[in-house]
Amino acid sequence: MQADDLDAFEVFFERHRTLIYRTAYGLTGDRLAAEEVLQDTFVRSWSHRAGLRLDVSPVPWLHRVALNLCYSRLDRRQLRTEPIGDGGAIAGVASATAEPAERAERQELRQIVREGIAALPPKHQSVVVLFYLHGLSLQETASFLDIRLGTVKSRLHYALRSLRSHLEGDRRFRGAHAYADEPAKLARRAS
Repeated sequence: MQADDLDAFEVFFERHRTLIYRTAYGLTGDRLAAEEVLQDTFVRSWSHRAGLRLDVSPVPWLHRVALNLCYSRLDRRQLRTEPIGDGGAIAGVASATAEPAERAERQELRQIVREGIAALPPKHQSVVVLFYLHGLSLQETASFLDIRLGTVKSRLHYALRSLRSHLEGDRRFRGAHAYADEPAKLARRAS
């Protein structure tokens, strides 16, 4: 891809676009903004293609570019944040055989969790999105964000504590007591 090989770049784009889009959508909560971040990320990768190393995965670099673009947007307050989508970017939780009442309860739970995650600071959101939405390990999350493992653990701890507080304070959550002790499981289910 280091040469001006558009076919190789197209393969590169197709291979990595879903991860970058999901990250951007997870942090911005806006499909159009996520598309813009996706495009800007790959425009930058095309511009820097000569400097990309072939012996290491480009994913951490792409991810860092996308995160920086998202942070830049959030810092300018152009977008509201909503870390986990409405199902367009992420498959829903309820199965096709679930009862309507159960599906409605799960949908409401997803909404409550989305609101709780949206209230987190952007740095906590990014850790939650990477760890729970993308299923990365703690070490992979640390590498992607270029922070220490202890920082990832700390941010997850405070994010889950904040989410637990949000859930306990939400009157709609009181009917969903089965999940009351596990905000982390809720975050996974919402994804």
